[in-house]
Amino acid sequence: MSPTPQPHALQTGRLVFVRTPRLEDCGEWLALNRASRKLYRGWTAPMTRLDQFATYVHRCTDTDYAGFFVCRREDGAIVGSANLSQIFRGNFRSCYLGYQGGAPYTGRGYVAEGVGLVLRHAFGLLKLHRVEANIQPENAPSIALVKRLGFTLEGRSRRYLKIGGRWRDHERWAMLEEDWRAPRRGRGT
Repeated sequence: MSPTPQPHALQTGRLVFVRTPRLEDCGEWLALNRASRKLYRGWTAPMTRLDQFATYVHRCTDTDYAGFFVCRREDGAIVGSANLSQIFRGNFRSCYLGYQGGAPYTGRGYVAEGVGLVLRHAFGLLKLHRVEANIQPENAPSIALVKRLGFTLEGRSRRYLKIGGRWRDHERWAMLEEDWRAPRRGRGT
């Protein structure tokens, strides 16, 4: 398989590349989210409306936020997303990581590789020191992903985030720049 050249790619891996979302992606992204509603139930509230998508694309231009689509190299299809939010500079140099994969593409390593590419961006270009992912304890696939990438479990936050009308506990997983720089198998990049 010969990968299609991707002029908008910010980072490229073996299976996927990551790029910033564009308004013209709206139809594809909303269709993927609608097809993934059952998968996301209880974990996240996916955007399914044009106004939500327009707000997201605009937010990706903020200095404290970096949004990425994870796209399959073979055809450019959007398979998921990864976002760095509440990016703090100065002495803190930290952010939160969020990610999701579309139901038709789960279990293929696309999102793991995409998140690895976003971490490369975070610790490289953005020069961050810490990236934190908060995950519901029951979300075994997401926990497996951060473990594979080398995140460390730091604790549990009770009733941390309201999702689907309920306050839900989350585990705090973090990666430091020095963790990223250390040799690690299975990182996806």
